[in-house]
Amino acid sequence: MQEDKFFKFSNTVILVPILFVLSIWIVFLIEIRLGINLNSYGVMPRKLSGLKGILFSPFIHGSAQHLFNNTVPLAVLTSSLFYFYKKIAFRVLIYGVLLSGFLTWCIGRESFHIGASGVIYVLASFIFFKGIFTKYYRLVALSLIVVFVYGSLIWYIFPIEENISWEGHLAGFLTGLLFASIFKMSLPIQKKYDWERDDFNEEDDEFLQHFDADGNFIEKSPEIESQDEILYNYVFKPEIKPTDKKD
Repeated sequence: MQEDKFFKFSNTVILVPILFVLSIWIVFLIEIRLGINLNSYGVMPRKLSGLKGILFSPFIHGSAQHLFNNTVPLAVLTSSLFYFYKKIAFRVLIYGVLLSGFLTWCIGRESFHIGASGVIYVLASFIFFKGIFTKYYRLVALSLIVVFVYGSLIWYIFPIEENISWEGHLAGFLTGLLFASIFKMSLPIQKKYDWERDDFNEEDDEFLQHFDADGNFIEKSPEIESQDEILYNYVFKPEIKPTDKKD
């Protein structure tokens, strides 16, 4: 498959991030409007009642700042996932929510774990490692962009702040790494130039014949240059002028 067909824009690149972001905002606005607190629907580790948080916790946020911090990364990374990895994007997103939530339930502290940050770590980790594993230049470039923009996220998989669910971040990070390793996908066929082929012979290349082994330009001798010239022979016929005749 060619690159222009492989990396092709589709409606899901816009619709899925919008729906995801819109849903977490709607839930937050409902809490404010009705004056309720849905934190009890978060993940409560190692309790059967806390398993429901695996599905609901990504949509619940404790404050407006918490929501703002997750909105942009969630939109950008989800959009990137569906543009560059559209064949496996839904699997990464859906299974990522389930597995990262379950791991949080297994390793988390006894508290309600809420927020979409676990999903963000799934996406960031998957996009980074998958690009490195494929060694495809566009996906590697995307991995470097993710590191440049969201590289500081790595520190929050460690217990550096008491009120942050580092367990959820760690679970998302490990889930993304796992999916990057096991989810397979086809890559577009890269155009290869003649010099990239395994059977390429430098001696047959007319351009490279102008250079020696050290890359120095080889000047042709006049005798060799004359062989490359096309010789044209012209025959000049002298003009015959009429002679004067005497009577």
